[in-house]
Formats: sequence, C-alpha cells, structure tokens
Amino acid sequence: MTKENILKKLNDILDPDIGIGLVDLGLIYNVTVKNQDIDILMTLTTPYCPFAQAFERGIEKKLSEISNVGKIFIKFTFDPPWNKDRISEEAKMKLGLLS
Repeated sequence: MTKENILKKLNDILDPDIGIGLVDLGLIYNVTVKNQDIDILMTLTTPYCPFAQAFERGIEKKLSEISNVGKIFIKFTFDPPWNKDRISEEAKMKLGLLS
C-alpha cells in the first residue's frame, strides 16, 4: 500500500457533476499512510457541496479494495479554499479550461 496507489484509487472517484476524479480536480490535499491506517485531508469545491457524504462513502469503499487497509480517516478543510488552479492540466484540457 503506497501513497501513489491510494491516490490512483481516489482519482477513480468522480465528481458526479463534471466526471473528473477527486485527485485531478484538486480536492485531495494530503494522504498519509501510518502502519495500515490512511489519513486523507481533502476539501470540496464549496463548503455547501452536496456530495460530501457521497465522497466519504466512495473513498471508504474504494480504499477498502486495497488489501490490509486499517482505519480510514477523512478530514475536510477549507484552508486553503479550493479554486480552479488546483485542477490538473489533464483535467483542465478535458474541461476546456486551456486554450
């Protein structure tokens, strides 16, 4: 279980509105693996995002596919607030944000 493997799994979880993965969308701020436990620091595009609980359930389900996973801790933060600059270049191309 590596941080890269976890980030790949997290990017499989798509924002239902725009179809971009959580990592490419820039919502994942940090992933820490300690022993078998995983700490995730993430944000939402807005504090009132209606998908917060769906993202939590999706993360727990997706990461439980990795063998030997312990506890999964998800913390939301809005410091710094999300903005479109956090979106990956590939996702910006898909969204037509690059010319």
